[in-house]
Amino acid sequence: MPYVPRPERPASDPSAFGAYIAHYLEHLRARAYNAQGIAYRRMGLHQFVAWLEARGITRISEVTRPILDRYAKHLHYALNRSGRPLSVSTQTNRLTAIRHFFRYLVRQNHLLYNPAAELELPRGEHRLPQAVMTAEEAEWVLTQPDITTPEGILQRTVMEVLYSTGIRRAELVNLDVSDVNAGRGVLSVRQGKGKKDRFVPIGDRALLWVQKYLDDVRITWEMPASPKALFLDPLGQRLDPHRISRAVQKHIDAAQIGKQGRCHIFRHTMATLMLEGGADIRYIQHILGHAQLSTTEIYTHVAIGKLKDVHTLTHPAKLPAEVQARLVLARQAYETHRLSAPSAQDVLSALAAEADEDEREGDD
Repeated sequence: MPYVPRPERPASDPSAFGAYIAHYLEHLRARAYNAQGIAYRRMGLHQFVAWLEARGITRISEVTRPILDRYAKHLHYALNRSGRPLSVSTQTNRLTAIRHFFRYLVRQNHLLYNPAAELELPRGEHRLPQAVMTAEEAEWVLTQPDITTPEGILQRTVMEVLYSTGIRRAELVNLDVSDVNAGRGVLSVRQGKGKKDRFVPIGDRALLWVQKYLDDVRITWEMPASPKALFLDPLGQRLDPHRISRAVQKHIDAAQIGKQGRCHIFRHTMATLMLEGGADIRYIQHILGHAQLSTTEIYTHVAIGKLKDVHTLTHPAKLPAEVQARLVLARQAYETHRLSAPSAQDVLSALAAEADEDEREGDD
């Protein structure tokens, strides 16, 4: 029997939780919110509605501040799929989604007052990462994939990139082939967390693995309809993030280093080891895409060239010294050529372009 979707109740119906949520999510999409962030909010709100309906609450107008406090207490004692308590960040994210949802309903005149206006969030935790590998442990984990197979080359390359750059799993799967600039040793991270773009250094060893993957694996998996994604699966589709996490966890377990983790462990490890190696915290914050410093401070004081120097000097994953020296000289030659003085024709062309812009502005 073909699937027939159940019609949504109109938003004028006070019990139409689903319709209200659908309108709210459409509002977020119109404001260019990150797709993954919208998906998390959808999941959190549907879980909240399921909790309400299990207690006989079927109308938006029936949700009160005491009910929201009860739900916050429920989250405090709830367990995740692994049987562990929900983290403070997970609880905060779910309650924040509820606060924003009800604020939207009030602004759209669907409710007269906001019961979540003063909903308290859990106090934030300032904890160290649960697991950080030493440089030796990281190197041992990196050797676990079977690099005689295409899948093993892919997994080794993925871990090398995660370790070298410290990017997030979602940022890795969103990489396109054009985002790798081997000449400058830089990776373009587009639409990262907060929909912000940034450049991050990538080590020469990781670049060699990327090139090996491109030459030996991706070219055999790519299909005519394949996306421009850097990392593809054997079917020619963009790599699934959960597939990456399972592979990384498998290799960490196989290494028997006495630590657990998935993709994020490389991010923590990279940052910790670079700090121990003497990297300035500002450079680490920029590489990781953190927002503790204002945008002005980051882009005024941190240049990608300097970031690359710091990365090369402090990241433990290095090529042999003699190979590294040759690559540094080649990169310097590349930069010298790229930044060479423009020709007279270039200057004249630029002036002509500026003149055209001035004329267009004058016509407006």
